Parts: sequence; C-alpha cells; structure tokens
Amino acid sequence: MVLVSAVRDYINRMLQDISGMKVLILDSQTVSIVSVAYSQSELLQKEVFLVELVDSISKSKESMSHLKAIFFLRPTSENIHHLRRQLASPRFGEYHLFFSNMLKDTQIHILADSDEHEVVQQVQEFYADFVASDPFHFSLNVPSNHLYMLPAVVDPSNLQNFCDRVVDGIAAIFLALKRRPFIRYQRTSDIAKRIAQETTKLMYQQESGLFDFRRTDISPLLLIIDRRDDPVTPLLNQWTYQAMVHELIGIQDNKVDLRSIGKIPKDQQEVVLSSEQDAFFKANMYENFGDIGLNIKRLVDEFQQIAKSNQKIQTIEDMAKFVDNYPEYKKMHGNVSKHVTLVTEMSKIVEEHKLMLVSQTEQDLACNGGQVAAFEAVTNLLNNESISDIDCLRLVMLYALRYEKESPVQLMQLFNKLASRSPKYKPGLVQFLLKQAGVDKRTGDLYGNRDLLNIARNMARGLKGVENVYTQHQPLLFQTMESITKGRLRDVDYPYIGNHFQQGRLQEVVIFIVGGTTYEESRSVALQNASNSGIRFILGGSVVLNSKRFLKDLEEAQRIARSSPAVV
Repeated sequence: MVLVSAVRDYINRMLQDISGMKVLILDSQTVSIVSVAYSQSELLQKEVFLVELVDSISKSKESMSHLKAIFFLRPTSENIHHLRRQLASPRFGEYHLFFSNMLKDTQIHILADSDEHEVVQQVQEFYADFVASDPFHFSLNVPSNHLYMLPAVVDPSNLQNFCDRVVDGIAAIFLALKRRPFIRYQRTSDIAKRIAQETTKLMYQQESGLFDFRRTDISPLLLIIDRRDDPVTPLLNQWTYQAMVHELIGIQDNKVDLRSIGKIPKDQQEVVLSSEQDAFFKANMYENFGDIGLNIKRLVDEFQQIAKSNQKIQTIEDMAKFVDNYPEYKKMHGNVSKHVTLVTEMSKIVEEHKLMLVSQTEQDLACNGGQVAAFEAVTNLLNNESISDIDCLRLVMLYALRYEKESPVQLMQLFNKLASRSPKYKPGLVQFLLKQAGVDKRTGDLYGNRDLLNIARNMARGLKGVENVYTQHQPLLFQTMESITKGRLRDVDYPYIGNHFQQGRLQEVVIFIVGGTTYEESRSVALQNASNSGIRFILGGSVVLNSKRFLKDLEEAQRIARSSPAVV
C-alpha cells in the first residue's frame, strides 16, 4: 500500500482541514496523480463540488466567492504564472496553495507579491509528484519520453527538462518515504549516470537539510537503470491480466478507454482498473489469461444460481450475453461486467491477430536458443498474411536483438522481407534499435548466456519444463532483484555515486527505469515482495510502456536523430 497510501495521505491532509464547499484545481500532471489515488465519490465526501484544470479556470471570469479554492499544482513557472493572474483578480473566497514538489525562493516571492487582496490562506509543499498506479509501482508520465535515447548534444534544453522532471519525481518519492538513499546507476548509460549525479547533488548538497531525516536505520538503495538494457520485455505480447489489458487496449492512469470498441453501454465506455478499488482485479491482476476467464465464469455462475437462470454458459460470448440480459447483475457486480467486457474484447484481438501463434515464437526468441529454428519460425510468420505488420516488425526486432552477431546474412534476409511486406517499416528502425540497445550497449545478461550461473539456471529451467509456454519469459529486472537480494550486484557494472555506500543489510530498494517500466516488470516486483526476502522493492519509471509506446518512442528518436547533424 506504500505509494498509494502516501499520495492518499497528502490529499486527505489537503482536504480535511478546510471546512465548507471547495473547488479542487489541478494541472495536467496532478490530475493524474489525484485520479489514481482518490475516487470522485471520495472527493464529494470531502465537500469538493468542482474539479477544474488551472489553465481553463484562468480563462473564466465568473465570481465564486462562496467556494474555497484548493490548488494542487506542480511548481512550474507556467503554473506560477496562472496563479499570478488568478490572484490579481480573485474569483474565490479563499486560496489554499499546495505544490507537489519544492518551490524555489523566487517563486515564493512572486506568490507573496501577487497576493495583494490577501486571499491566500496557506502555501505548502506536499510531495506527491508521481502517479502511484499500484502500491509498489509509480510512473512520472513524462511527455517526451523518447529523449532518453538521444545524445545530450541533440536537444540539450529539452533533455534537461526531461532530467529535471525525473529528478523531481525521484526526490518526491524519497521525501514521501522520509528517507535519503545511497545511489547506484547502470555504468553503460549516460542518461542514468546524469540523473544519478543530479539526484545526488540535490539530496546531499542543494537540499541536504530537507533530506536529513535523522534516522538510524539503514538507508535504502536507489538504483537507476536504462530501459535499453532490456529492450525485449516491452516488445513482447503479454498473457497476465493487467499487462495484457495495457498491451492490447491500453491503460492510462488506471483507466481503460473502451469507446473505440463498438456497442458498449455508456457506463462501461471508460472503466477503472485499480487494485485499491476493485477486489476482483486485485485478486487477478497477475493471473494468466486462461485463469481469468475461469474466475469470471465462477462469479457469473454464482449469480446464475441466485437468479435461478438456466442459461448455458460455455464461452466468453455466453458470459457477455448473460451480463447484458440481467441488469441487476450489473448492479450487484458492476465491476465483474467490466471484466467480462475486457476479456471478451481481448479474446477477439487474440483471435483476429493470431497472437498465440506470434507469442509462441516471441517467447522462443526471448528465452530459448536455436538460431536456425528461430529464423524459420520468423520467416513463416512474415509469410503469413494474417499476421499484422506491427507484429512482424516486433518479431524481426526480437530476432535481431538475439542474433545480431550470429547470423548477419539471415538478418538481412528478414530486413528485406519486412521492407517488401510493409514499406512503412523500413529496416532502418530495427538497425536503430540495435544501435540503441544492441549487445555492445547492454550491461545485464539479457539472455542468460554470458554468466555461468545464468547458463546453469536456464538449463535447470529447461529440464523442469515451463508451466506455460506463453509466460516463460522473465524480465531482466528479475535477475537484478535477485542479485540485490543476494548482495551480488557488481560495483563495476552498477557503481555508487559520491562517497555514500551501503551500510548493513538492505531493507528497501527503489529501482528507477529511465525510458519506462512495463506491467510485466511491476508483476515481478509484486511477486518478489510477496516472497518475503526481507527487502521491499519499489519500481518506478518515466512512463508505463506497452509495445506500441516503445516503438513510438523509438520512431520519434530515430526521426530526430536523422535530422540532427549532431548524431553520426
């Protein structure tokens, strides 16, 4: 509950001490921060009758002096400008200003000078500057996420903005946890090193007083790594519930937009998937797709008995029909009907795009050796008209990442086949991926074939057999957590910053992935935390990726790199 609780705690403190009718004013970032932690009905209970965005409220002139305004904003110069305009001609009776991170002295002076009408009751910093989508998983929703792939010389000012946002988010996490970490980073990544250095400078020099919590227990570890060290995980199809919904439909701030699907009842066009608010989702978010269907069927069966219905339910379509026929079922299990809708839709997508066929080859490319068989499997799928262009692109990328050194001739054949099949995907994008995240750029043992221990582990896994061919892949993060737990994370690969080193046995680790996390990785973290290893892991990233978003970032970075003289 740690991250969600921290954000809820801040919001409670903002709302509960101010009595009477309130308006909550947010910006485009804090609206995400609040919406994943607090429901609309909870806001109403706290007498919040209106939620507005700061840029739209600046355009309105209507007086609302009977309302008390609570602003919760990121401390950006744009937001300070909005507040100056507001305070010049106040529309509300009282102004309570809360910022999600540290204010600069100059910003405080601007606010003080602007408050000529003396309507500002308080100015506070509440460090909820991250989107806590799950108890141990947060994102920063950084808009220009592709920037992490570009050298600093290409777009220095935007890259600085990217780094500033990441450092702010990491700082807020540790201020919310009331800890100051020691910091390590991935040696092969310039951007990870830069963020580690800037975070250290902030926590140990510029704001050392703020981060000095006078605690005697062992400091946590902050490990900053680069998405490009594991480019495989965001390219794979997913078969566990939360990850699969994000891959096939898309989750944004714990909401799923179903409007494009067709005949969907009004109340189901946008559904919330939150482990805090939905018991079924909490119990099933990490389960395999096959098990989800059975678990939903069990709930429908229970209701059938109550409704004394004899309707035969064998398939997912039957379930969807049953839920439609019984409006009272929706009332009783509003949340189950949304899961029936999601599972029905995903089953259609899996069937239509032949994803079981595609996924089997993807998993083989990610987990098993055998270049000849892999080449044949990918070639067959590229020849299959039923396979979508984007799936073909991902298959060639997965093959290239694994066999770039072993089979350059076959790789060229796949490039040509991909280009002739779909002119949109010129092979340049696969080459760009190899330049970004090829074997020479990576630190970790991505395929478990560099390190003797990993080779032995993979052999043992092969002998034992795999429970499910579609979920045999484990993200590189799993190995990283294992190395940390066993005290085997090598200093040479993940150096410390400054002279702050680990003292004693670790109890808490925050791993931040520059470039974004995946729900497969957050599942790994949740399972690791449930194993009671004595260490609590928290995972964060600049965004939450699915394969579409990863490819979009890659394309955007390639477009900028091509047009920039600074990139050779």
